[in-house]
Amino acid sequence: MITPVAVIGAGPFGLSTAAHLRARGIPVRVFGEPMVAWRDHMPAGMLLKSTPAASNLDCPLPGHTLADYCAEAGLSPLVTDEDIIPVETFTAYGEWFQRRQVPGLERVRVVAVDRRTDGGFELKLDSGESFTARAVVVATGLSGLAQLPPELAAAAPAGCAPAGPVSHSSQHHDLTRYAGRELIVVGAGQSALETAVLAAEAGARVRVVARGRGRVAFGAPPWEQPRLRPESPFGRAWSLWALSYHPQPYRYLPERTRHHLVRRVLGPLGAWWLRERFEGRVAVSDVERIVGAEAAGGGATLTVRTHGGGVERLTADHVLAATGYRVDLAAMDFLGEGLRTRLAVSRGAPRLGAGYVSSVPGLYFTGLPAASSYGPVMRFVCGTAFASPRLARHLAAAHG
Repeated sequence: MITPVAVIGAGPFGLSTAAHLRARGIPVRVFGEPMVAWRDHMPAGMLLKSTPAASNLDCPLPGHTLADYCAEAGLSPLVTDEDIIPVETFTAYGEWFQRRQVPGLERVRVVAVDRRTDGGFELKLDSGESFTARAVVVATGLSGLAQLPPELAAAAPAGCAPAGPVSHSSQHHDLTRYAGRELIVVGAGQSALETAVLAAEAGARVRVVARGRGRVAFGAPPWEQPRLRPESPFGRAWSLWALSYHPQPYRYLPERTRHHLVRRVLGPLGAWWLRERFEGRVAVSDVERIVGAEAAGGGATLTVRTHGGGVERLTADHVLAATGYRVDLAAMDFLGEGLRTRLAVSRGAPRLGAGYVSSVPGLYFTGLPAASSYGPVMRFVCGTAFASPRLARHLAAAHG
């Protein structure tokens, strides 16, 4: 009996990978709720920073782009760099893609993956089923990887929660709960700035606290992009072009360089269309660092060090940390301990070889966990165009 390949995760990278495996005639079982992070962990009313060209799930068959979905759904076309994508539209696009390309998606959770002595993998599902797979693709996206700086965690000893003093941006879908309240948003990236705007538009009094070298800044609109540089999904620049279309050599860079580029390239920057909604509506504190935080009077107080060397205390009803995500294999507790100890890692992330395979043959990672090996393009939907066909090709050759 030919055992299937298991794909864990049904977001853009999981669905795209599954589509490529199915096109090669490889039996595959895919697990997870389709587009769950986009549907349940993004604030209502959010607009995507990425352009339509950077928001397609890669598919080996034609007719599965965002534009194709809009045409079939009777929506206004989203084609140019000036077209802005509502998160609800993108989520519906992903679900449409799933119905067409991964119709057998199993909406159950994988609770354990362990290595078998014969080289395959034993998987257990929360339905109680166990089965064997010849290969496993981990495409769990941002799940479990929310990063909360330790100085903020001190104000939330019981953990982050929207109803508590501190939460993480991944925990919010409805920001109207903060109407009429004081809200501090920590961060300077698109997530922080757009969350701040949406909360302010919902009636909150919002202050953004940007730390370190971060400052609130917005990108240039498409018509102001330099024309004498190559085009990429993220703008016109030689570096962005190379990282988008030729990330093969990235994994050969020194470890320190790779992790620095993942953090800094395409770093904190608001979308060009957000500036008008932000300025005059959201207050900003640009600080050197947050010294500490404490719960106080039903809210939270931040102690910050200013760039001038002074110390200030900022108080609000709630602190929302839009502080991003950090890959940490220890957080992927569905991977058995014996399996995790065999994985070669680089600062908590799996070290991947050609075709996105880990140091354990047959175990693959794609999406954000692959960023430290293949570069910052793996943080974005357009990374499916590079990752999915190469992963499927490698897996077919090694386990076909």
